[in-house]
Amino acid sequence: MAERSTATSPPQGPTGVRDTADGSDAQRADTSTMPLTPGSTPASPGTQEKGADRPKPTELHSGHRLAQRYRLEECITRLDGFSSWRAMDEKLRRAVGVHVLPASHERAASVLSAARSAALLGDPRFVQVLDAVEENDQVYVIHEWLPDAVSLSTLLAAGPLDPHEALALAEQVAQAMAAAHRKELAHLRLTPATVLRAGPGQYRIRGLAVDAALRGITADNPPRADTEAIGALLYAALTQRWPYGDGAYGLSGVAGLGKGAWDSLATPDQVRAGVHRGLSEIAMRALVNDGATAASQKPACTTPMDLEKALTALPRIRPPEPTPSAIPSFQHTTYQRGTLGTGPGTPGAGLRPPPPPEPALPGRTGTALKWGVSALLIAALGLGSWQIADTLLSGENSGGDTTEQVAPPLENNDAPEPGPLTVEEVTELDPLGNEQNREGVDLVLDGDEETFWHTKNYYGPGFANLKEGTGLVLDLGEVQPVSSVTVNALGDTPVQLRVADADASTAPGSPDDFETVAEGSGQSVTLNPESAIETRFVLVWLTDLPQGDDGSYRGRITEVSVTG
Repeated sequence: MAERSTATSPPQGPTGVRDTADGSDAQRADTSTMPLTPGSTPASPGTQEKGADRPKPTELHSGHRLAQRYRLEECITRLDGFSSWRAMDEKLRRAVGVHVLPASHERAASVLSAARSAALLGDPRFVQVLDAVEENDQVYVIHEWLPDAVSLSTLLAAGPLDPHEALALAEQVAQAMAAAHRKELAHLRLTPATVLRAGPGQYRIRGLAVDAALRGITADNPPRADTEAIGALLYAALTQRWPYGDGAYGLSGVAGLGKGAWDSLATPDQVRAGVHRGLSEIAMRALVNDGATAASQKPACTTPMDLEKALTALPRIRPPEPTPSAIPSFQHTTYQRGTLGTGPGTPGAGLRPPPPPEPALPGRTGTALKWGVSALLIAALGLGSWQIADTLLSGENSGGDTTEQVAPPLENNDAPEPGPLTVEEVTELDPLGNEQNREGVDLVLDGDEETFWHTKNYYGPGFANLKEGTGLVLDLGEVQPVSSVTVNALGDTPVQLRVADADASTAPGSPDDFETVAEGSGQSVTLNPESAIETRFVLVWLTDLPQGDDGSYRGRITEVSVTG
């Protein structure tokens, strides 16, 4: 186990890790949609500054192209002579992340080496390095961009993870880092911002080796440093607290059980009630803490391989039970209620059988009543037959007209009332070809106001001067009359209704190929064209975005309905 810190306050990160960067990362991006955004790096013991002789950051801007292929779109971080960007690979038409620094930078060689080593690993649990190039006095590293991934920082802002999800997080990160260390690769900067949730129980790690190289982070014992970092992530996942001092990454710190003594760090199950005891114990065994094994007397985990084995040995943790609202309701059929469905272990078992029918009236009274009812029925039938026969005979004698009466035809102006039209498909349309949230387009048709399609974050009004707008194309399947479109959004959202030509058989690829027929603004706005229109393709076009509490601009549409 690594030696304990002798500082008066607990360390803010893994012991033995040295960060030579002279600043903390800029917190500009929403980590739910900007996986490049790094979390702030609290100062570690032994931090060294070397800013005097460093080259100035390369002056780059949105629209700049690297290798005539990667178009820079948004700067995410500028720090210590390098910058990180969201960019577009114009050759493959996909979003990528880019780190750029001058070739003369003191860490340029180590960044290139780290990026090429990480690319060779090829483990899908890591965000993949796609290219690492030195060209035109610049070094740039291209990596995957995961627009739908959510950082652990964002997840923990909503609360701690349930035990099943926390185990999945710790297992996958430990297994991935164990595979990396077998290839002599370390991360050295595992934080809630560098661990991304790609789906339920699915996690990926970004910045393997590269993040540390960019910031000049080194460690005396890399396996121990990464293991301690995984322990801190597990501790945070269980408690929503950071296990060091004053806290970090948007999480509060944890005070010691004594007077700030590092070896008296409270265990996760002491910090928060209901924490899984096995996971609490493993988190403490991974952290650098002399008191970690006091309860279990088990050895500390000093490598990701040790941690992987300890997590694998845990008894199976069941996923949480679904809430009642998530359980679909159903109606019992007659078969399920019947005698065939009431055996042991079958639906409806133990249900009380229906009561028997009431018995007939007993004795002479019942017999008399039955004969009376029968007589009345016979008399009624006879009277009815006589009336029918009399009517027929009267018609023959009078030579009356027996022409069948026909309902009058509908007037030509009896048009059907306007009603909702069925939308066959929803697609995104962006003038720059950028994907906003393709997975969520169908949420605007699900009838649930709690779900929504959203745009990416923009750091300025008017889409940060990058483009004129973005929107959704609704395919009605065939040309139909459209009288109005209702758009429900979160926030005061300016929106236009645009339509394609009636003879268009495919959706136009440019917003300029649609005609603007109505516009409005609000959280719920109904757009009515001045005159009747017929079209197959309707474009709901956002011309600006509302500003969120974090200062960024983001559009959210909950529902769209088309009336014909």
